[in-house]
Amino acid sequence: MSNLTDNRTLPFLNCPGNPDVIQIAKTFAYGVIIFVALTGNCFIGAIVFKTKSMRRTINYLIVNMAMSDLLLPIFAFPRILTDLYAGYWLIDGPTGLALCKLCYFLQDVSTAVSIQSLVLIAVDRFGAVVFPFRPPVVSSKLCPYFIFSTWIVAMAIHCPYFFARKLVKIQGKLSCELMWNDAFGESSSLKNYYIAMFIILAVIPFTLMAVLYSIIICSLRSQKMPGGESVNAKEQEKRVRRDRNVLKMVIAIVLGFALCWAPFNVQAFLTFFVWDKNPAPSCGFRAFGFFALFMAYANCAINPCICFTFSGNYRKGFKSFFECCSNKCDCGCFGSMRSQSWNLQTWSSREDGQNVTLSSLA
Repeated sequence: MSNLTDNRTLPFLNCPGNPDVIQIAKTFAYGVIIFVALTGNCFIGAIVFKTKSMRRTINYLIVNMAMSDLLLPIFAFPRILTDLYAGYWLIDGPTGLALCKLCYFLQDVSTAVSIQSLVLIAVDRFGAVVFPFRPPVVSSKLCPYFIFSTWIVAMAIHCPYFFARKLVKIQGKLSCELMWNDAFGESSSLKNYYIAMFIILAVIPFTLMAVLYSIIICSLRSQKMPGGESVNAKEQEKRVRRDRNVLKMVIAIVLGFALCWAPFNVQAFLTFFVWDKNPAPSCGFRAFGFFALFMAYANCAINPCICFTFSGNYRKGFKSFFECCSNKCDCGCFGSMRSQSWNLQTWSSREDGQNVTLSSLA
C-alpha cells in the first residue's frame, strides 16, 4: 500500500530549519531502523531454525513476518536514502527499470505477507485457546503451505504495481513513477484500487482479528487458575498462564502494526478523498508525509523488539548466541542450540514462573 501516495512530485519548498541537519537526522533515523530490522529479524529466524523446541506453528508464522520485514531494509531503504541525497533515480536501462518495479512491488508484498501472517496467528491462537483438544487448523504439516500461500496472494494482489511502475524523465532526471493510467487505461481508477486494497488488507483482516481475540480474551477470563498440588492442576495452570502471555505478545504485534500504519492510511485517505487533485504543498504536509512513511517502515524494526520483549525463549536464544560467541570467539557453538528445549521447568525458578515460553505451543 506504500505505493499509493508515492506517485506525485511536489515543488521545492523553503521550509524552516537547517536542511543539512534535517538530512543527517533522517539518515540517522533510517540507519537505526535498517540496523535493528536486519539484525533483529535475522536473529528471529536463526533462533527458531537452530532450536528444535521453537519449531512450532506460531513461531513459523513469526519467522514468516520477519523474512517479509527483511525486504524493507534490502529494497526500500536504499531507494529512500538515494532519493534523500541524489533526488532522482540513478540507474537507467533494463536493470534500472527492473529495480524500479521490484523496489516498490516487494515493499508492498512485505506488508501483505505480514497482515496475512497476523491473521493466521490469530486463527492458531483461537484454536489453541478456545478448542485446545481439537486438531489445530494451522497444523505444523499445513503451516508451510499456508506460508507459501501468503506470498502468492501478496504478489497477486500487488502485481498491478509491478506493471504500472515505469522510469520517466522529469526535467532531464530519471524518476520511478506510478503510471497507472498509462498501464491500465483512463477508465481504470487508482482510487478504486486503493479502496479494494484497504478493504482486503485492513478492514477484513483487522475485523476478523478483533473478533477472534475478543473471543480468546473472554475464554481466558472464564478459565480459573486451578488450585492444589496435583500434577494435572499444575499442568493446567501452566497452560493457562502460557496462553495468556502468548496472547499479550501477539496482541502487541497487532497493535504495533496498526499504530505504525495508521498515519500512512490517514495520509492516503486525505489524498484520495479530501484532495481531489494535488494538494497545495506546505511544510506541514511534507512533514506529515515523512512521518507517515517513516512510521510505516519502522514497523519492520519494531516486530523483533516486541518478540524479544514478550518471549523468554527469544530472549534466551539471543543471549545464548552472544554467550557462545564470547566463549573463545567460537560462534559455531550456536549450533548446540538445536538440541535445547527451553521450557517453563528449566527457568521458572529464575523468573518465578511468571513468564512463559512458546516452545510447548502446538
